[in-house]
Formats: sequence, structure tokens, C-alpha cells
Amino acid sequence: MMPAMNDLDDLDRRILALLHVNGRASWTDIAQAVGTSTTTVARRAQQLFAAGAVRVSVAPHPEHDGPAHMFLVRVSCAPGSQLRVAGLLARNPEIRFVAVVTGTHDIVFELVTPKHRDLYTALVDYVHGIPGTLSSCADLVLHTYKVSYDWSTRLLDEIDAPAVPAPRPHRCEPDHLDEVDRRILAATAEDGRASSQSVAERLAVSESTVRRRLDAMLDRGCASVVTFIPAAALGFEAEVLLWLTVEPAMLDSVAERLSAERGVRFIAAMLGQASLMCEVIMPTTDDLYRFTSRTLAAVPGISSWTANVQVLPVKRGYLMWPWAQARIDAVLTPPPS
Repeated sequence: MMPAMNDLDDLDRRILALLHVNGRASWTDIAQAVGTSTTTVARRAQQLFAAGAVRVSVAPHPEHDGPAHMFLVRVSCAPGSQLRVAGLLARNPEIRFVAVVTGTHDIVFELVTPKHRDLYTALVDYVHGIPGTLSSCADLVLHTYKVSYDWSTRLLDEIDAPAVPAPRPHRCEPDHLDEVDRRILAATAEDGRASSQSVAERLAVSESTVRRRLDAMLDRGCASVVTFIPAAALGFEAEVLLWLTVEPAMLDSVAERLSAERGVRFIAAMLGQASLMCEVIMPTTDDLYRFTSRTLAAVPGISSWTANVQVLPVKRGYLMWPWAQARIDAVLTPPPS
């Protein structure tokens, strides 16, 4: 169970922020950055992992298996069914992200499905076959401008922290991964900090094979190391999805302007009711107010926007979030007879 947010002190949050920058950073490197001992960092970090306040994964690129469609889908649910619907959606291996939200819809999820897949089955039959689903609205992701974890680096401004690495472009053919690569990805998806030696022992291959192949997949952009931390654990109050209506000729310039904002975690061009979807994480609601009333208001080309507050992130990077698991299990596990 995740610790109460006010139980985390500044050192805990800086350790989390540094893991956000590099989930496989050594305890020694983190200790040097925060100015304490390696023993202290290792003990604190292990407590945070055990409590479910952080999870590190090696996540595959959405198109690591070939060309794929990505849809952002908004779902309306029958009253009281939101957690059940979110939990059932999260069980789908093609769904990368699920969150329960406020607003005119109850859930937002991201579907990543091969381009040869029947979209009617994936977006209509499947979604509306889940008990509790009332309606849905699916927008095709046309282009992703930014995926970043730099929103957390506000906590590191006063220390000598490493820069957030730029995402590696994916530059591989669909058939480049073999069975050993896929097994390495599966093993490190569950534990992105697993050593090459432990993965090698689990898979009955050599340590050098694991290290070489994992480094190659990360270098080619087939996968990336990602750290999942609830924004509230770092003291951030506002985690919002903004759906922007933008003049077509201004789409790129608006996206590039917003991509420069540290609080913007994700921004993509959409084909649907909105032109751009922008995920924003801000320290306080006052910061969010300034972002919407000053930053958005000052960007030429934005004509209107709507928003959803994320009240419960359930799944990200194809993994259930530990802090949502207990709630989901409670509604999906049948009572004893």
C-alpha cells in the first residue's frame, strides 16, 4: 500500500525525481546528486519500492512489433461502475494507458493495436461489451510531439542533477526482435532495475547476452526505461488531460510552443473532436490556473479547450499501477461464497 503523501520528505521526493530521470541509476549516483550516503539512498529507495510509491519498467515502443494504430478513447460509464470498467480495460494487453477522470467522460484509455487488426472489433465490440459502458468516443493519434518525464525535475533545480535523456527514435524493422529479445523485454518490463545477471539466470542465457541485447534495444528505441510515480507522491496537485481545438494551419507551432513547457508530459495531434491532446502535470492548482489563463491564452491558434482531471491513474506503459491495484482487485474479485 502506498504511503501517505505527507509521509514523504524532501529526500524521498528527490530520490523519486532522480529515478524518474533515470530508473536504472545506481544508488551511488543518486546519493552523490542528493548529498547523502549510498546506504541511506538504498534504504529509502527500497522502502519506496516496497510501498508501491514507484515502479521502474523497460517499456516496449508502441511499434516494436510493427506499424500500429494508436487511439485515445473516452468512455462514459453507468454510475458506480467506473472502477470495474477501468479494471477490465486494464487487463487488455493492447491497452497501454487507463485513467479514471472527471468531466463529461469517466475513463480515458489508450489503445495500441496492429494496423491489420479489425478496428470495429477493438473499438466497438470490445469496449461496449464491457458491463457498465454507456458510450465511447475514439480519436486517432496522428502524431506524437512529446513524451517526457521532465515535469518532476522542478524538485531537482537546487542540486546537480542529470539532464533528462531525449527519447531514442525507433529505427528498426518489425521482424528484428527474436524470442530471446522478447523474453528479455518481458522480464525487465516487470522490474526495470533487474540486473543483467538476474535476468540471465531467470532466462538461462549468458549475462553478456542480456546486457548486449538490452543495450541494443534501448539504443535503437525498441524500448525505453520508464519510471512510474504518482504525481501526488512528488507533491504535485494537478494532473490533467487537456483537449485543444487549434486552427489547422497553426497545429505544429502550437504543439512546439507547448512542448517547451516543463509541465507538459505528453502532446499529440488527434483526428477527432480535438486537434491536440496535452497531458499537464503542475505542482499546484494555482500553477494550473496560470498555465490555462496565461500560457494557453497567449498561444496563437488555440480557439478552445476542455479538460479532464485524472483522479485515479490505473495503467501506464502497459503496466497496472501498484497504487490502483488494490482498488481494482476489490471490485473485480468476487466475494467468497
